[in-house]
Amino acid sequence: MSRYTGPVCRLCRAEGTKLFLKGDRCYTEKCAIARRNNKPGQHGARRGKESEYGLRLREKQKLRRFYCMNESQFRRFYTMATKMPGQTGHNFLQLLERRLDNVVYRMGLGVSRRQARQIVRHGHVLVNGRKVDIPSYLVKAGDKIEISEKSRDLMVIKENAEAASVRTLPAWLEFDVERMEGRVVSLPTRDQIEVPVTEQLVVEFYAR
Repeated sequence: MSRYTGPVCRLCRAEGTKLFLKGDRCYTEKCAIARRNNKPGQHGARRGKESEYGLRLREKQKLRRFYCMNESQFRRFYTMATKMPGQTGHNFLQLLERRLDNVVYRMGLGVSRRQARQIVRHGHVLVNGRKVDIPSYLVKAGDKIEISEKSRDLMVIKENAEAASVRTLPAWLEFDVERMEGRVVSLPTRDQIEVPVTEQLVVEFYAR
C-alpha cells in the first residue's frame, strides 16, 4: 500500500470519529468531525446498514489510520501479537502503543503521530543515550527517551514540549519538560490505552 498524501481530515470523516491526525486543530471547532460529521464524497450523507464484514473492516481501518500505519506494517504487528501469550487484541494494542513514534507523541513532543514520526526519522530522539531513527522501534519498561542535545533548541520541539507541560500523560509514561526526557515506567495495560476502537473486531477481521 502506498503512503496516503491526501487531506487527513477526510480519514476522520470516513471513519466517523476523531483520529487526532491534525494536531491541535482536532481539539477546536475547526475539527472536520465537529463541522461535517458525514462521509466525504457526493453520497457521503447516505449511511447504509453495515454488513458484518464491513463493520470489522471499518474497525481495522480506523485503528490502522489512528496509528498512521500502512497495511503491511499493521499486519506485521498483528502477526507479532498472535505469537505472544495472552489476549491477541490486548497484545496488539500494547505493541502499537510501544512504537517509538507513538511514545514520542504520547509524551507531547509531537502534536500528531505523523509529526512525531518525522521527529524520530530525523534523528532527534535518543533511547537510553543512543540515537534511534526507526519509528517502529519497540520501547521496553525502563527505557529512557530524550531529545538529543543539539535538537533541544529547535523551535517546533520547544513549542511542543511547552504545550506538553499542561497535558495529562498516560500512567505508563513520565516526562520532564525542563530536561526534555522521559521514561517508560511500565508497559501499558488495556485500561491505559485510549483508542476509539473495539480491538476484538480487528482480531476477528484478520482471523476470518
